[in-house]
Amino acid sequence: MYQKTAGQVHFDIDEFRTFDVTLDKENRWVKLGGLIPWAQIEDEYAKLFKKKRGQKAYPLRVALGSLIIQAKLGITDEETVCQIAENPFMQYFLGFSNFRNKRPFSQAQMTYFRKRIPASFIQTANEAVVLKASAPAITEDQSHAGQLIIDATCAPADIRYPTDARLLDESREKLEDIIDTLHKPDVGKKKKPRTYRLKAKKIHVNLDKKRKKTKKLVRKTIRKQLSFVKRDLGIIKRYLERQPERDKLLSKKQLRDMETIQTIYSQQQEMFQQKIHSVKDRIVSIHMPHVRPIVRGKAGSEVEFGAKILSTVVNGYSFIEKISFDAFNEGSYLLDAVENYKNRYGFYPEAVMADTIFRSRENIMVLKSKGIRISGPPLGRKSEALQKALKLQAKIDSGIRNQVESSYGVMKRRYLLDKIPARLKETSKTCIALAFFVKNLDRRIRLSFALFCKKPLGQIFFKMFGYFSCQRRILVPI
Repeated sequence: MYQKTAGQVHFDIDEFRTFDVTLDKENRWVKLGGLIPWAQIEDEYAKLFKKKRGQKAYPLRVALGSLIIQAKLGITDEETVCQIAENPFMQYFLGFSNFRNKRPFSQAQMTYFRKRIPASFIQTANEAVVLKASAPAITEDQSHAGQLIIDATCAPADIRYPTDARLLDESREKLEDIIDTLHKPDVGKKKKPRTYRLKAKKIHVNLDKKRKKTKKLVRKTIRKQLSFVKRDLGIIKRYLERQPERDKLLSKKQLRDMETIQTIYSQQQEMFQQKIHSVKDRIVSIHMPHVRPIVRGKAGSEVEFGAKILSTVVNGYSFIEKISFDAFNEGSYLLDAVENYKNRYGFYPEAVMADTIFRSRENIMVLKSKGIRISGPPLGRKSEALQKALKLQAKIDSGIRNQVESSYGVMKRRYLLDKIPARLKETSKTCIALAFFVKNLDRRIRLSFALFCKKPLGQIFFKMFGYFSCQRRILVPI
C-alpha cells in the first residue's frame, strides 16, 4: 500500500540546505583511510617523480585513493569521479579537509593515475598495510611457522574472443584507413590503388553468417584475407619508398598499428602454411599486442587471453609473486615464493600448500632440506598405515588450499579481476595489483568487526538483536 504525504512540497534547489554534521567514525571509507599508512608510502611515491619542475601532481592520497574507490565499487572512470563529487565520506578518504560540491578532477585524470602508479608500488603499499596482520604467530623455540598457499590464475583482458579470420579482417580495415591517409595529397590528381575492400568484407561476412563454420571454409577465408593484407602492406610500402616524408601524415596510433599488423601477417602466414594453430609470441589483438593466449585447462575456458598471475595466501591475505603476459611454468617460481615469505616475516613456513605442478622432485628435495613440508604424497614406497594417514592429511591440505581458489573467485567477481578494463600493459598490471590490495583492505575491515563481536559489548549487541547465529559466520576466516 502507498499513502500520500499530506502537504508534500517540492523545494527549489537554491532553497535546499544541508546541516553541518560530523562524519560517522564507523563508515567504511573512514576506516579505510585509517588503515593505510599514507605518510609512509608517500616517500616511495615521491621517488617516482624525477623532474623537479612542471605542473604540480595530485597528492598520493588522491591518486591512489581514487583507484581504490574504483576497484572497490567496480565502476568506470566517469562514475568514479561522479561518486567522489557526491560523497563526503569518499572526499574524507581522499584527504580533503572539507566537502567540495564539484568534481575534484576530470575523468581523464584516472588514466594518468594508473600510468603514474606502477604495480610494484601498489605491492609495496599492500605489504605495508597487511604485513603485520598476516604474520603467523611464532615462539622463540620455533624456526618455522605458518602455511604458504600458492597457485596461479589468469586475469583476462577486456577483448573480444579472437579468431584468425576476424583478426585478419580487422588488420585489413586498419591498413585501408592508412592507405586513405597516405593518398590524401593525391586526391583529384592520381587514382588511388585498388584494395578490393568491398569484396574482402563480403568474404568475411559470408563466414560470420555461417552457423557451422567448416574447416575448409575457414581456411579458404584466411587464405583470401592473407592475400588482401599482403596487397595492402605492399601498397603502403610503395607509398613510403617513393615519398618517405608521407609517414608524417600518419598518427602515432596508425604507425603502431602498422608495425603490429606486419607481425600479425607473418605469424598468420606461418601458421597457415604449416597448418598449425600456435606460434611463439602470438598476437591476438591489434590494440593490445602484449596480450597472449594462456592455456589454463579449466572447464568452459581452456584458453584465456590476459596476464598470468602467481600469488600466495598467508592467513587469508594475498600477495602477488609474479605477473606476466607471457605463459610461464609456475612450478619454477615456488622456491622464490618461499624466500619472499622469509624476507617478509623473518622465518620459513611450516608447510607449503600447492598443486601438483609445484611438486617437482627438485622442489620437494629443496624444501625438505629446509625443513618445510609440501602438500601431497612424499617420494618412495609407503606402507598401508602410512597411506591412510597420507589420505587424511591430503584431505586436510586440500581444504586449506581452497583459500587461494576462493580468493581468486572473490577478486574476479567483485574487483574486476575477471575482465581487466585497462588497455596498456603497465596499467593492466596496476589494475591487477589494485584488486589484490583492495581485497586485503576489505579483509582487514571485516576482521576488525569480528574482533568487536568477540568483546563483551559486541556479545550484548548481538544478543539484544538476536543475531548470535551470524557471529559464527563472521568469525570464520575468509
